[in-house]
Amino acid sequence: MPIRARRTPMSSRALAMAATAALMAAVVPPASAQAAPSGESRPVYSYDNAVRESVWVDTGLDGDRDGRTDRVAADIVRPREAAQRGRKVPVIMDASPYYSCCGRGNESQKKTYDANGDPVRFPLYYDNYFVPRGYAFVAVDLAGTSRSDGCDDVGGRSDIQSAKAVVDWLNGRGRAYTTRTGTERARATGWSTGDTGMIGKSWDGTVANGVAATGVEGLRTIVPIGAISSWYDYYFAQGAPLYDSGPDRLSHYVNTPEARTRCAHVQQRLLDGAPRTGDRTPLWDARDYVKDAHKVRASVFVVHGQQDLNVRAKHFGQWWDALAEHGVERKIWLSQTGHVDPFDFRRADWVRTLHRWFDHYLLGYDNGVDREPMADIERAPDQWSTDRVWPPRATAATTLRPGTGAAPGVGTLGVTPARPGATETFTDDPTLGELDWAAHIDAPTPAKAGFVSRPLTRDLRLSGSSTVTVTATPNTTSAHLSAVLVDLGPATIRDYGSAGEGITTLTGRTCWGASTSGDSACFKETEAKTTDVGFTVLSRGWADLGNWADENRGRPLTPGKAHTLTLDLAAADHVVPAGHRLALVVGGTDRDLIGPPSTKPTLTLDLTRTSARLALVGGVRAFLRATSGTAHPAAPRTAPPAGVTTPRPVPPIPGGSTR
Repeated sequence: MPIRARRTPMSSRALAMAATAALMAAVVPPASAQAAPSGESRPVYSYDNAVRESVWVDTGLDGDRDGRTDRVAADIVRPREAAQRGRKVPVIMDASPYYSCCGRGNESQKKTYDANGDPVRFPLYYDNYFVPRGYAFVAVDLAGTSRSDGCDDVGGRSDIQSAKAVVDWLNGRGRAYTTRTGTERARATGWSTGDTGMIGKSWDGTVANGVAATGVEGLRTIVPIGAISSWYDYYFAQGAPLYDSGPDRLSHYVNTPEARTRCAHVQQRLLDGAPRTGDRTPLWDARDYVKDAHKVRASVFVVHGQQDLNVRAKHFGQWWDALAEHGVERKIWLSQTGHVDPFDFRRADWVRTLHRWFDHYLLGYDNGVDREPMADIERAPDQWSTDRVWPPRATAATTLRPGTGAAPGVGTLGVTPARPGATETFTDDPTLGELDWAAHIDAPTPAKAGFVSRPLTRDLRLSGSSTVTVTATPNTTSAHLSAVLVDLGPATIRDYGSAGEGITTLTGRTCWGASTSGDSACFKETEAKTTDVGFTVLSRGWADLGNWADENRGRPLTPGKAHTLTLDLAAADHVVPAGHRLALVVGGTDRDLIGPPSTKPTLTLDLTRTSARLALVGGVRAFLRATSGTAHPAAPRTAPPAGVTTPRPVPPIPGGSTR
């Protein structure tokens, strides 16, 4: 438990006694580490006295072409008393490219080592909290990074094998050595049960997804936080570029200077295999974990920010849907934040839930965590609801149709098809984006077409993945499209566009586990960074209209010809309150979120062949009930809302600093 928990008021004397008791429990080794009556592992082992060691695991690959198979460094901390008594422990693993180049967590912590090269500090709290409770923690440097051989290949075979080889070694199937170049073998079978749980944010969680998609034996659970499920969808959205670079730049960013000199061939392969055309190539297929969801044996605890504009929300949605199709045990937390770890937006509840999750799947405790509600959804800053199943069973794909309104570009949204021949026209303006479009939803502006429902008489909930089908006639040979769903009405939300992406980091600290002089368990507290808004963007999708005929390959458009394309909208869970309106906006370039096309097209939408297929709880009946009768519009705020901070362009670094 933390030394200071947010939700448990205590006197200073009681707080001091609790802190002392927690620390004493972490350093006094008992006779056994049996489960407590509550079904919860307790801090019964000494963290200060834990075994800290490094091994180099043979991946079986020669990515750097030096004639030797690559070895990746795995830094380990594990309870000494368990090994002395012949007791084996499960492993929590975080495999990352960031341990030396960039750091992990809100405070950008890096690994440190003593004069002998043995690990001293492990970033984050996993070691401090879980090692005293009978777990080992293993921090793996991906190939080409930190102290590992090989070359980082950005989600490809080298990345995934870096971590999979460690899982194999923990289960007695692989080889490891006590040094990077030596011949002395290191074995885990004397202290490891082989049961492994992988965790990590962003690139780290992406590796966990990829390893799980191999079906490796011994991987019992993964906890991907803001993680990529398909690297193509990190760089492109149905052919439209999300960033102005490719995986070659990212590999160069995380590889060590030494690795960069020996990995030019990998850089070239990444450059050649990922053309900026947006075409899907074999390189991307090899980095698509969704297609291999049927191989996943591990349970999956997904965490994602619905306003994550780095690893965008489509990633968790398509991964979740694929896992559900194949019956994988799973759980999900969805926050209002951007690219933020739950340790920094819901700390006490997160650590408690993660503790129970690992106890169940790695120690085998029947603590009921697998029978609890599947989903936790943040409805307003620090206000959460739960669902027994997610999306709820009452969710149904519901077709809504745009129609013309009283002014150009200001249309309607409902279930009635548009009148024959109805159209709307807009011209791509790359200087504008979704916040500009939504702010002027009721005005005829030339850069977007907006369609708005009647004011709602009751709440309407969208839950899951949706699509928008657009039939558009361009006047140029290239065009990009954006489709955006908006909740029109006042609210207080997390300011996901701010530097902290919905959180503010404070100066005070709370402690989560045991500390040593070289590895503190105390981390800066955070609080929600909020803002008042007049509208909320709740889901987005982008595409290159040139992919209309082939989702894998673009082609020049024929000016004056109608082209039909279905855009995938990011999965979302949002309640549009009574008194608000639901809006669909169709535009061109969404500034700072996709790149502009090579031309500046004007597009004419055929409204009779344009529609949104939304995942609505209660389906079409819920929409009809919510839009019938006379609604009372939401009361305007006394002062104009500040609105979301305009998100800055995010560098293509999953998990890297964007602040």
